[in-house]
Amino acid sequence: MNPLNPKKLLLTKWTAVTPVAKQKHFLVSRVIQPEVASDPVVSVEIEAVFSKATQVIAWRDLQNEGVWRQGWV
Repeated sequence: MNPLNPKKLLLTKWTAVTPVAKQKHFLVSRVIQPEVASDPVVSVEIEAVFSKATQVIAWRDLQNEGVWRQGWV
C-alpha cells in the first residue's frame, strides 16, 4: 500500500473488507484537526455511502489492509 498522508485523506474512498449491515463503501468526509496546530492529525470521520452514517476512526486504521482497502472495490 502507498504511504498515506492524513492531510490528503479528505474525500478519499475506502472499502471495508468485512461489511456490516450493507455498509461496505465509505468516504472520508472530514479530517479532524487537533486543538493545537502543531500536533499531528489523529482521526478522521468516515461516512457510509449506503446509509450516510458517520463514525470517527483513527486515520492510521485505514492502513490495515485486513480491515480497509483503498478505493471502492
